[in-house]
Amino acid sequence: MGMLANRLQKRYRHLRKWARRTGVTCFRLYEKDIPDQPLIVDWYDGRALVYAFQRKKDETPEARDAWLEDVAREVREGLALEEEQLYFKERHRQKNLDQYRRLAEEQDEFLAVEQGLRFWVNLSDYLDTGLFLDHRATRARVRDEASGRHMLNLFCYTASFSVYAAAGGAATTTSVDISNTYLGWAERNFAANELPDADHRLIRDDVLVWLPRAERERRRYDLIVCDPPTFSNSKKMREVLDVDVDHPKILAHCLRLLSPGGRIYFSTNSRRFKMLAEELPPCRLEEITERTIPEDFQDRRPHRCWVLEHPAASEPGSSEAGATGQNR
Repeated sequence: MGMLANRLQKRYRHLRKWARRTGVTCFRLYEKDIPDQPLIVDWYDGRALVYAFQRKKDETPEARDAWLEDVAREVREGLALEEEQLYFKERHRQKNLDQYRRLAEEQDEFLAVEQGLRFWVNLSDYLDTGLFLDHRATRARVRDEASGRHMLNLFCYTASFSVYAAAGGAATTTSVDISNTYLGWAERNFAANELPDADHRLIRDDVLVWLPRAERERRRYDLIVCDPPTFSNSKKMREVLDVDVDHPKILAHCLRLLSPGGRIYFSTNSRRFKMLAEELPPCRLEEITERTIPEDFQDRRPHRCWVLEHPAASEPGSSEAGATGQNR
C-alpha cells in the first residue's frame, strides 16, 4: 500500500467513529498532508471526491496523467472503493465565481445526512458540491440560536444555513442569492427536510443591491448569516465584489438591519483577510474562528468567522468596533 493510500485508510478509521456519533456522513479526509500529493480528498457517504491541484514536477500533460492514475489507484485502495465511487476535479486559484459554473451535465446527485438534516449534493457537475463541509459547526450554532427568530442568509448559495435555522425553529428565514440555479437547489433542500415554504423566502437578487433596499423598507432580522465570496466579477452583479475591501460596507448594512439583541455571523475564506474594524459602525465584534472549525478540519483554517452585535448587547469588558477601532 502506497503512502497516500495508507494515510487515507488511517484517517478514515480515525474519523468514522466521530462521524457516526455526530450524525455526519460527509467529511474531509485529506488536505495536502503529503508534500508530493497536493490533493484534497472529501468523503461523501461511500464516495470520494478528489480535488487535484497543480504540481511543479508535472512538466508535461503525460506526467500529470500518470500521477493522477496513481492517485486514483491509491484512493481506491486506501478507501476500498470501486471506480464509479471516485470523483475527480481539477482545482485552480479562483478569480471570480468559476466555482459556481457548471462543469458537466451528469446530475450525479444524492441526499447527504448532516446532523439530522438532509442536503442534496452533486459531485459531478460543479466545482463545489452544494454543501461546504467546513461550516458544519457554524451551521449547528445557527440552529441552536434560531428558535423564534427572523433569520437572514446573504450570499446563501444552496441555503444550508437557512435549513438549519428553520429546523431550529426560526419564525422566518430569508435567503438571498443572485443564482436561480442555487435558489432552486435551496428549495429542494427545504423540501428534503419537509420544512414549510410559507415561512421561508428565497430571493434572487444582487446582495449589494438588495441590502440598501431592505434598509429603506425598514426590514429587521434577529439572526444574520453573511458568507460572501472572496471575489466576484459576475456579469449578473452591478459592481465587482472584493470581500477584503467591501466587508465594512456590507457589515454596516447588516448592522442597520439587525434587531436589538440580534446577532450577525460573518465568515470569509479569504487567505489575506484583515478585519477593518475601525471602518465599522459601533458594534461588539468577536472573532470565533477556532470555535467554528470542525473535527475534520482541525489541522487547517479553512475560514475565519466573527460575531457582531449592537453595542447595547455588549457585556462589561467586551470590545467594540467602530468608535473604538478595536476588535476581540
